[in-house]
Amino acid sequence: SCALFDGEGALVANAPHIPVHLGSMGDAVADLLQQVRQGERPALHAGDTIISNDPFHGGTHLPDITAITPVFSDRQEAPFAFVACRGHHVDVGGLTPGSMPPFSTRINDEGLLVRNWWLVRRGILDQDGWSELLSRQSIPPRAPDLLWADLQAQVAANHLGVQLLETLLQAEGRSRVSLYLQHVQDHAASSVRRLIDRLQDRHCEVQLDNGAWLRLALRVQRQSRRAVLDFSGSSPQGDHNFQAPLAVTKAAVLYVLRCLVEDPIPLNAGCFEPLRLVVPEGCLLNPRSPAAVVAGNVETSQALCNLLFAAVGAMAAAQGTMNNLTFGDGQRQYYETIAGGGGAGPGFHGSSGVQTHMTNSRLTDPEILEQRFPVRLERFGFRSGSGGAGRWTGGDGLVREFRFLEPMTVALLSGSRRVAPFGLEGGDDGACGAAVLMCADGARSELQGCAQLEVKSQDRLLIATPGGGAWGASVESCQP
Repeated sequence: SCALFDGEGALVANAPHIPVHLGSMGDAVADLLQQVRQGERPALHAGDTIISNDPFHGGTHLPDITAITPVFSDRQEAPFAFVACRGHHVDVGGLTPGSMPPFSTRINDEGLLVRNWWLVRRGILDQDGWSELLSRQSIPPRAPDLLWADLQAQVAANHLGVQLLETLLQAEGRSRVSLYLQHVQDHAASSVRRLIDRLQDRHCEVQLDNGAWLRLALRVQRQSRRAVLDFSGSSPQGDHNFQAPLAVTKAAVLYVLRCLVEDPIPLNAGCFEPLRLVVPEGCLLNPRSPAAVVAGNVETSQALCNLLFAAVGAMAAAQGTMNNLTFGDGQRQYYETIAGGGGAGPGFHGSSGVQTHMTNSRLTDPEILEQRFPVRLERFGFRSGSGGAGRWTGGDGLVREFRFLEPMTVALLSGSRRVAPFGLEGGDDGACGAAVLMCADGARSELQGCAQLEVKSQDRLLIATPGGGAWGASVESCQP
């Protein structure tokens, strides 16, 4: 996911791809600037690229590494702007292959953690420093060559972004470009104010499978055309990994706002100008270090989107999970998220079998998956009837079944296995998700939403993803 930021680190525009990446990168850029200004990091120069994945300083979870590159103009000492990209890497170490451990309890369980580390200094890649950094990790990345190559791809992406912005500056001039960097943020703020005019005060809450609660009080200030989103009352952080870093919480809010705003604006920091977020430190949505966070980014963020859309009366719950599946060994690692049912709303049915809300990733083609990994995809299709029934029905989830051809470590990190995706205005809930391990010896076991397995050759894993909630009571239920 790629984005452009102004000289203060505020998000200006983005490539609309994965919402949980884009809405959270601004905090990472701002953290770099703060460290530079305080003398904790060296001054920035042309040709620098800095990487960071620290969840307590603008990161999401450790596999998501952000590469930040400053853009200079007219021989100014301070950067005129920044380009940045964030990518989810196949493995950064940690307890399980794929770096998505279901049962991590501390951030150190989840892999490599870096905060504002110079990957490129004045155009020179620091491969020796990188190797030394990895050597100090207690559980280092399992595919260091692949990680290094992918990081260089992020550097190349940023280099292209710098070139394009420099071309724009040459064509339009520093002053004009600077004005428009601010203009798009001001326009976004005005668009959000028009949205606020339509909102009502509301209290909502959503429960996670582990018993934790997300709570929101939406308070609209009519005279000033501002709104307060108060998450006080959400559960405190715990000894699990469903904590969502503050950057993720902000990303979910920004994504929902962008969905609701009627104007065709780029998602940017101006959306926050009419808002005040109250997120108590130490709660599930703003944890303190060294909390584990890997599921907060992918699971809690999905539940948070459901909460926010319900609070503004926009739609019932989508599947509320990314159904994160990782498997691998010491040489090969694989990660995917599996789509499910979308929530219905007033006037529309929920979507079936597509990625919803905070994820927007594609699945690997079956032919490539089977070519590169010792697995066979036995089954992949719709989970008919899993969407909630109602005036407007929830979308159906999917069924996906793997056969493993070699022993592998498998990790499943998912939600909506105990608490169903809710319907609204009388609509039924969507079906909960489920997973079943079918062993080669005939044994069969139903899995919890979070599971870690050592599978053998010919074992099969079936994952059924949740359906979406419905909106409104069905015609039949309304008849006398």
